[in-house]
Parts: sequence; C-alpha cells; structure tokens
Amino acid sequence: MVGTGALLLMATACAGQDMPTSQPASGGDSVAPSGSVSTSPSESVLPTAPSANPPGKPRLTVPEGSTPVPPNKVDAAALPAGYPHEVWTANGGTILNIRAQEGGCGHALGEATEQAGDRVVVNLSETKAQTGQMCTMDIRFPVISVALAAPLDQRTVVLKTTK
Repeated sequence: MVGTGALLLMATACAGQDMPTSQPASGGDSVAPSGSVSTSPSESVLPTAPSANPPGKPRLTVPEGSTPVPPNKVDAAALPAGYPHEVWTANGGTILNIRAQEGGCGHALGEATEQAGDRVVVNLSETKAQTGQMCTMDIRFPVISVALAAPLDQRTVVLKTTK
C-alpha cells in the first residue's frame, strides 16, 4: 500500500515538471494555465453503446418492432404466482418474444410444445448451474424468443413452466 502511494506521488510530481506555463507578456493579457485537455471532434470520450445480443440469446429489452399480444390472448394460469406473462410477436407473428424468469447461473429457455389451430403452448424452463459452481441469488426477467411454424394470428398463447 505504501509502495503504491509513493509511486502515485512520484508520477504526479514528475507529470507537473514538463507542463508549460503561460507567462504574461509585458503589457499583454495574462492567460491562466488550464488543466483540461482538448480532443478533436472525432475522438470520443464516452464509452460506446453495448452491441445487440446475438440471435437466440436472452435479452432484457423487447426487440424493436415487436407487437404486444393482448392480455386476453395469453393464458398464464399454469405459471407460478409472480411469474411474468408478457408476450409480443415479431416477424409477421412467427416469433414470440416472451418475458421469462431466471436467476443465479440459470438461463431461461422457451419451446413451443404444441401449435394447434386455436392455441400455442409454450413451455418455459431454466437451465441450472453445474454442481459445485457458485452462483448469485438474483432474479432476472429476460426476453426470450420462440419460433412458430405459422403466424400466431388469433391463437391464444398458453404459458407453462417445467423444472
């Protein structure tokens, strides 16, 4: 700790030695030294935005252009209390974007297990961590995508969970 402090003290002391100072010219205006560094307009001092999630990976936001499925067309009776039941369609109704639940080292998954004329049954599950792996105790609500064989149209989305 003492070594780190000494190193920082030396670095700051050395850094100030080569800095030019502005002295007022005789009879001229004085210019105070400034501690700011100018950057050209092409340089960015802000971090870049994170890239979009790769296809098939859970995301925290609903993809742009998704359309909410009306609540009366989502049957969430089989879900545990407090489990989200938000569903959107995309790609002409052939993709369901579903708000799922995952925690710790788990990852939410979804699969259309039945695609009948009046309903689509989606089984939501979560992968579990490998034995002996330490995991956090957080709960996340990612949006997962499930492909359908045909557009949802007026069919009801039935959400279920399995272990």
